[in-house]
Amino acid sequence: MRIGIYFLPVLFSMAIVMPIRAATDDFAFDNFTITESGDTDLNAASVSLNSGAQPITVNNFDIAGIMLGMSYDDVETLFFKTKGLYSPRRENSIIYSIQKDWKYNLDYECRQQGIYAPAELDQCVKTLARDRGLLYAAELHLVRENTGETIVVYFTSNASDNVVWRVLYNNDVNEIEGDHEKFADQREKKILAFWQGVLDKYGAPNSGTDKWISTNNAYDPMMTAYYGSLDLVDNGLNASDMAKNVQQARENFQAKPYAF
Repeated sequence: MRIGIYFLPVLFSMAIVMPIRAATDDFAFDNFTITESGDTDLNAASVSLNSGAQPITVNNFDIAGIMLGMSYDDVETLFFKTKGLYSPRRENSIIYSIQKDWKYNLDYECRQQGIYAPAELDQCVKTLARDRGLLYAAELHLVRENTGETIVVYFTSNASDNVVWRVLYNNDVNEIEGDHEKFADQREKKILAFWQGVLDKYGAPNSGTDKWISTNNAYDPMMTAYYGSLDLVDNGLNASDMAKNVQQARENFQAKPYAF
């Protein structure tokens, strides 16, 4: 549920690589998880400025120092090489992904080499993806142990320079221990304190009671506040990255050399 007025106005051209030996290479990435990238829980619903409001440069917003468009290397330096309020979560802090269209390409290549056993096929696909720069850091999970706050940072693929396109922050202000009046009171005070902190840092929303928008285009940078959550996102950057991968995967599909 979003914070409402009730609580105060919240590839690059890929070179052809010989794949035969790649399937047997060790894929020694035991300290992170690999997933096939897919659709996120986003929508691009229309947005509009409040009457008399002005656009906001949402690109200048940060959550714990993380801004849209920051490179993965810069974010990694910020949280892996320096001590701060947040640190990578203990397990699977980095989620590496392969764009779906590239994964289908590599699956086809491996099958053309006679690799069909599921485990071997998976190994072949991942190894080729790594060797060709198609495997990329897609998510970074951060935690602040003493408060229970979490941040998930989402990155574009290497086709778009592996930069931040979304930052999702969560805390526990919406959690309540029980039904007693005192818990409801505590919860409301936590929400109000969080919302006041949001207003102090980002100013009043310029779209509805919970959105900061750059323009009326939902594909431009925006931030949305929810109960105990902030979602800083650039849908346009994500959509552009996905389109690049679809096009480049199509152009680099290694079909059989048909002759007719």
